[in-house]
Amino acid sequence: MAHKRSRAENSTAEDEQRVRLRRHVQALGLVGLDDERLDDHLKWALSKKASYTALLERVLGHVAGLRRERRVERRIKQSGLVARKTLEAFEWNFQPKLDRKVIEELASLGFIERAEDLLFTGKSGTGKSHILQAIALRACSAGFRVEYRRCVDLLDYLYAGLADDTYERRLRRLGRLDLLIIDDVGLGQLKRRDDEPTAAHMLFNLIDLRHEDASSATAITSNIKLSAWGKYLGDATIAAAILDRLAASAIRVNIDGPSYRQHLARERERKRLKRKAQPGAKKGASGS
Repeated sequence: MAHKRSRAENSTAEDEQRVRLRRHVQALGLVGLDDERLDDHLKWALSKKASYTALLERVLGHVAGLRRERRVERRIKQSGLVARKTLEAFEWNFQPKLDRKVIEELASLGFIERAEDLLFTGKSGTGKSHILQAIALRACSAGFRVEYRRCVDLLDYLYAGLADDTYERRLRRLGRLDLLIIDDVGLGQLKRRDDEPTAAHMLFNLIDLRHEDASSATAITSNIKLSAWGKYLGDATIAAAILDRLAASAIRVNIDGPSYRQHLARERERKRLKRKAQPGAKKGASGS
């Protein structure tokens, strides 16, 4: 009887400990340690006969990992990245002139720590945006503050600051980012605004501010020749000044190859025609 009573007392004490443990977890806000997960950790410790140190390391490691994942997810959402491109999904064989080692070196993110800029040029559809979005995703995972914007959207954002008197605040916020990606210079029509600075002035102020900080990197893709920036941005002299700033620290990558999007469009059309030519292929809705 004494033996049974001792086992019952131990069981009751253990249940009380679990209750207190769960209260501690809730009080500390240890996300990811619900009853089921906590029981899993305790069962693991019993089955492995783990030490107290091993169990504590496992539990805290699990919580820390979840917090890291949430921080990364938050940075990705705040960055403006919609599509989560990866270098693993890049079609390297389609751009044989592109030096893969150079891109993989950039993906190690050392250029951010060295505050070096990137300038990618080439025709639309050659993979410039894919590469920079993949680098941005890695930068978010590494803990850097990142923002991705198309050039036309970035300029609209800055012009909106002139309208509601938040321009300086918006400019400072962009200036503090570890990595700012300005995609598709030359793609999309810029609005011509009377009695306001040109797009060239707006972009110059931002680039100049980020260069003054000397601890951040700016990555830009251009679908037009650099000599055409003046016409596109509305001021050749200021556009030249922007390029002069970039020339001081920018790593240049030119992708001289065909458009992958056009390739995919041709492939879709080829498959469509092949299906249409097959015996027994369905006719159109009109039946003709």
